[in-house]
Amino acid sequence: MIAHRETRPVMRAIGRGTACRCPRCGQGKLYRRYLKLADKCSHCGLDLTEARADDFPPYIAIFIVGHVLVGYMLHAEMSGPVDPMFYVWTMVPLSVVLPVILLPFIKGAVVGLQWAMGMHGFAAADHNSAVDP
Repeated sequence: MIAHRETRPVMRAIGRGTACRCPRCGQGKLYRRYLKLADKCSHCGLDLTEARADDFPPYIAIFIVGHVLVGYMLHAEMSGPVDPMFYVWTMVPLSVVLPVILLPFIKGAVVGLQWAMGMHGFAAADHNSAVDP
């Protein structure tokens, strides 16, 4: 008896997760609230309760936002003298708002990656047993 695993294209799953959709079917919603995953996909029934993105999405969001803001600060400094209050009124709000905007998309991509790679609770799911002659 050989268990056959369904094909899980990584980039497609990440793309669907980034769109905040189920990584398997791309139809059902991934979240029931801002960052709270649905228990299961409303379309295909994929169990999402075992998905664990943990600290990876915030790390990626901080990494991206940090690089964008440092690049913006360097550009501003090289363009001429900058009032320090410029940073207070622009960089502080951007450093709070940008990660909040990016987090659902990044977490969806991480959940899609986990599903495609069979990580965490997705490893045992979706196996179909078949008899190989």
